[in-house]
Amino acid sequence: MISITNLSYFIGGRALYEEADMFIRPDDKIGLIGLNGRGKSTLLKLINGDLRPDSGTISKSNDCTIGFLNQDLLSYQTEDTILTVAMEAFKEVVDMERQIESIIHKLETEYSDALVEKLAKIQEKYDHLGGYSLQSKAEEVLEGIGFATKDLHRPLKEFSGGWRMRVMLAKLLLEKPALLMLDEPTNHLDLPSIEWVEEYLRNYEGAVIIVSHDRRFLDNVITKTVEVTRQQLITYEGNYSFYLKEKELREEIQQNAFENQQAKIRQAERFIERFKAKASKARQVKSKEKAIARMDLVEEVESDVAAVNFRFTFNQQPGRFIVTLNNLSKSYGDLEILRNTSATIERGDKIALIGANGRGKSTLLRILAGTESIEGERTIGYNVIQGFYAQHQLEALHVENEVLEELKQAGSGKTEQQLRNVLGCFLFSDEDQFKKIKVLSGGEKSRVALAKTLISEANFLLLDEPTNHLDFISENILIQALQQYAGTFVVVSHNRHFISQVANKIWYIEDKQIKEYPGTYEEYDYWKKKREAENKQVVVVKQPVIKKEKSAEKPASDTNRNKELTRQLRQVEEQIEKTTKRKSELETELTKPEVYGNFNKLNDVQQEFEKTETRLRQLTDEWEDLVNKIEVI
Repeated sequence: MISITNLSYFIGGRALYEEADMFIRPDDKIGLIGLNGRGKSTLLKLINGDLRPDSGTISKSNDCTIGFLNQDLLSYQTEDTILTVAMEAFKEVVDMERQIESIIHKLETEYSDALVEKLAKIQEKYDHLGGYSLQSKAEEVLEGIGFATKDLHRPLKEFSGGWRMRVMLAKLLLEKPALLMLDEPTNHLDLPSIEWVEEYLRNYEGAVIIVSHDRRFLDNVITKTVEVTRQQLITYEGNYSFYLKEKELREEIQQNAFENQQAKIRQAERFIERFKAKASKARQVKSKEKAIARMDLVEEVESDVAAVNFRFTFNQQPGRFIVTLNNLSKSYGDLEILRNTSATIERGDKIALIGANGRGKSTLLRILAGTESIEGERTIGYNVIQGFYAQHQLEALHVENEVLEELKQAGSGKTEQQLRNVLGCFLFSDEDQFKKIKVLSGGEKSRVALAKTLISEANFLLLDEPTNHLDFISENILIQALQQYAGTFVVVSHNRHFISQVANKIWYIEDKQIKEYPGTYEEYDYWKKKREAENKQVVVVKQPVIKKEKSAEKPASDTNRNKELTRQLRQVEEQIEKTTKRKSELETELTKPEVYGNFNKLNDVQQEFEKTETRLRQLTDEWEDLVNKIEVI
């Protein structure tokens, strides 16, 4: 489908690619990985045609359509609703829909056989392209990546950059190009949305290239890994975990070959040095020199595995309880976030706060920090010293400071050598430590802000999405730092690998309550999936079975309410079944010549179809609401 041959691309005098090769097949699911600044996003722009290579070729088959999701789309704004924007994926069908509406309107005053025939032809093509089901497909995708049904008709401009990016992702998924290129698609997604996109991409019929630092996401989607390294594109026929094992094996073989070759070179050089002055050995000396010159030199393996060799310590040990929340409530106007909930953080807790966006994770983090007004009680423990990291910490860095100077001004009391060791742990070389903050990339600024947080005397850390902008190596450094950190922390993150490596407790917000799972993320994930499977089994049972010994323990009012809700649920299920059947019948009617050839019939059937579709959505919402109420009881 796409062949990249002898690709070279330079920025100034620096080569990002030099005679690099890569081939993309129609069904490839490729993860494009490599350190920040190596040219991953540049390669996507070269493939898309936004940039031109300095030499080499990028050949595409005639039927190769490309959809490209990149960070530039964050700034896109329009008055159109997000559903309208997503429906732009079906431009041909939307145009036909407008033509149909225009002809129907015209037929009201200017009826003619020619117009009816024209309408019939467009209607037939519209149906062939699946026009009647496209809006429901767009709604399904938008809701899959986190939008509420009630938000689908809100203008795009009302949403933040991250939510606008989700709309553009939905549009691309609906367009179904032959090659889908996604640059950091999980940056603006919460966990449920990430899992939905994973499932969608696994079943995607075309090729996919993903640039991502979320290794769990890559493992769950890709079947091939391409590493950008040393100006080349190195292909591994497997997912990210396969790549790690295969790369380790390749590097071991390469390092052994390098060491063997260097031993031969040293042996030859010793011979040359010893006998170069002897005429009787001149021919042999010359032969050794030629042999060295002819060698294809094996490069030494450059390890990109960084280890933290500095302990992040603090002087004051806190008491047993770090923060206690009692009867906590929090609302923003009519929007209720938390309701009469309680929670306790004890010394040594490593808590990951997870869940869908909009549930109040960042709000809860600010409540724990004491920077958010609340109803209820927040009690801070004895000797607790708090450190807070969030994305706005990057903006608080002093841009005219050098990196080392920024850490000196943090007031940690550490010596310059200790601070330089810390910066070394966070991948700042001796030279980099004297760069000004203003010239650093987003990832480098994140590392400076994280280093400042960790060198403080804080024994309680609050971290909001600390892995954003970090590549795999930087993320691994943060994992190591938190694993050996002796204090307590709460971290908000959607990065499942990161959470699985650092957390010993999971918090989530459900029904306006703070809920806790006392175990690792892997254990929580297993428990959550098991619970969801059990809930699905309960839903398909027409009459929930209520055990006698338990019903006696419940108040009579709860039992009666449960019966009433169950009765209502059965009625709604019956209505959903009938409405779905009627919608299917109407879709069939719309394809009949006697309907689309008769203006009055067509108009009546279309109106009923639209009302049926609206009613089906209302019934589905009502069903979900009843199920939630039954589960609460």
